[in-house]
Order: sequence, then structure tokens, then C-alpha cells
Amino acid sequence: MYSDDFLLPDGTYLLSHSVGRPLKTSQQFFTDHFFEPWQTSHGDPWQQWLTQIDSFRTALGLLFHSSMSNFCPQVNLSSTLSKVVMSLASLQVSRPRIVMSEQDFPSMGFVLQKALPHQACITYIPKHLNITDPNVWAEYVNNNTDLVFISHAYSNTGQRAPIEHIVTLAHEHNAVSVVDVAQSAGVIPLHLNALKPDFLIGSSVKWLCGGPGAAYLWVNPDILSLCTPKDVGWFSHENPFEFDIHHFQYQDNALRFWGGTPSIAPYVIASNSIMYLSRIGADKIRKHNQTLINMITNEFSHEVASPTLEAKRSGTVVLNFKQRQPHITAALAQQRISIDERSHGIRISPHIYNNASDIKSLINVIKHHYK
Repeated sequence: MYSDDFLLPDGTYLLSHSVGRPLKTSQQFFTDHFFEPWQTSHGDPWQQWLTQIDSFRTALGLLFHSSMSNFCPQVNLSSTLSKVVMSLASLQVSRPRIVMSEQDFPSMGFVLQKALPHQACITYIPKHLNITDPNVWAEYVNNNTDLVFISHAYSNTGQRAPIEHIVTLAHEHNAVSVVDVAQSAGVIPLHLNALKPDFLIGSSVKWLCGGPGAAYLWVNPDILSLCTPKDVGWFSHENPFEFDIHHFQYQDNALRFWGGTPSIAPYVIASNSIMYLSRIGADKIRKHNQTLINMITNEFSHEVASPTLEAKRSGTVVLNFKQRQPHITAALAQQRISIDERSHGIRISPHIYNNASDIKSLINVIKHHYK
């Protein structure tokens, strides 16, 4: 059972949309690949540490079906998005036009409001519209659009955007496409060599079970030559160890977005979990996740506030019990069944370490208190 490989709390953990659980091997892997070189090296441990960055990028390449050279480690998604939009001359014009959803994570909106030299003209797709419908996106993306920001999955609603259609739409209108996979990486399969957005940004803290601080950027090699990052440092340079203050040349891959002295520890932890999940395969994780979600939706079909069609839903199901909801959330907490609540209802996210018994326990508690 995959659950045997993870550190799980007492009870039932269904909060992978927030923080994924660590592997049991994480602590020893961290000791071996971070502390051990630091403690035992007779010189500096940088070369051994940087090998772990390569491992992180390699794991991402396996997960997303793309070359490791197209990935660059990042601290978080907000900083990453800032670097992306600041690097493109096409967005430095007066009032660039951006399309995004009103349901996107607020931090992404904050960046697009503030990171550009001229105030962007942002068109928000209203939150009451069906963001899973390609026709909705087609109404907003046009020849005047400079950038389309696309969340692959929406955390509060359990919806999944039709990114294949949207990326194609952006390309047809010569707009830059940025895909955010924070809520989908590891639970919804994604083949970047086929999808080919301009940029992809993501993190490791949720379904990838890698903890905070290990974000990443993927850059389409076809657009790389147009990217001139402003937030640079010695690791953005083609030869970080050249040490010539008079000479700077961007790296010839996504690492031009890297910046100054990098952190190492978060990527060591994340590389271990991403490689583990890549070996299982996102297709298998997705199938397992959807099977468990179907158990829930079959029992509470009238309370489902998230999409019911698998093609339109993320790895999260949202249930709304209206006036009984406070009683149900309290009962779940008392039974140590971990879920959380947003405006649309309670969010439930089964991962590969969950099983049918976990879902039956959830269902039984809800049915007992839903009267």
C-alpha cells in the first residue's frame, strides 16, 4: 500500500489540495543529500548540492514529459510570475492587456497588477461563469490580448480549466500563455511537449508532497530567446563560477531565470517526493483520486458543488451541506478526518496514500450528522 510510504497523522488526511504529506524517506534523504555533504566535505559542498538541483529538474522533466533544461527552480509562484512578465519586451508597452479568471489565486492577480512598468489592463473572467467551458475563454481572448493567465485547477471550486483549448487560443491570437499548475501538478497528467504553453509555473507543497519553497518555472524553448530577465544573479549567468563582474551572458536555457545564490534544502526534499510520484505516474494517481471522489459523489450527489464530470474536475471535490455544514465539519474534526472549508463548501482531496476505507469513514460520519 502506498500509504505505508508516507508519514500520515492519526485519523484520515484529505487535505492534499493544501499540503501533501511527506514521505517516510524524506528526512533520511535530506540528511544524506544536504547535511552529509555539508558535514563531511573537505572542501565546499556546492558541487554536491548543485547535483541535487539537477535531480529536482530531472524529476520535473519526468513528471511533465519535457527536458530538464526547460525547468528552473524558483522560490514561489508570485516571484516566478514577476520574473516572467518582467522579462518580456512585449509586455513593457503602455497598458498591456491581460486575461485571467476572477477565481485565480489572489497573489497571481497582485503580481499582474504591480510587476509591469505600466499599469496592465486586466480583464477578469467573472467568477459566476463556467471556467471549464472553452467557449467562455473564447469570448475574452482576442487579437488585443497580450497575455493569458490560466490556472489548470481552481482550489476553491474543484474546477479544471480546458488548458489545451486555451493555450491553442492564446497562440492563435499571438498572446503569451502562462499556466499555473499549483493545484494540479501530480494529480492531473500533463505533457508539456504536447501542450507547449509559453510558460508554466508550479510548486511542490500540495499534491507533490515536497513541502514549501520548491517552486519551479518551465520555459518553452521557442520563446527563450525573447526572455531577458531583470531579476538576475550569478546563477543566471552562463558560467556562474567565472567571477568577472564586467561580463554577463544569460544561460542558454531556463536557468537564466534562476538569480542569485540559490537555496538548496527545499529542492532536496522535493526531488525525492517528485521522483517517487513520477515512478507511480500521474495517470495512475489521477485514476485512483477520481475513483475515491466518485465514491463521495455517488453518496452525496445533491450536495456536490464542484463539477461532476471527470473531464471538468480537479483532484478536489467540494460538498455543500448548507445549514448542516457547521455540524458536519465539527463532527469530522472530532473524528480526526482532515478537510477544510471555503465559501462553496467543504473541500476533500484524496491522494495516492488514501484508500476506500478512508472515504467510507468520511461518508459514515457525514451521513450520521446530515439529518
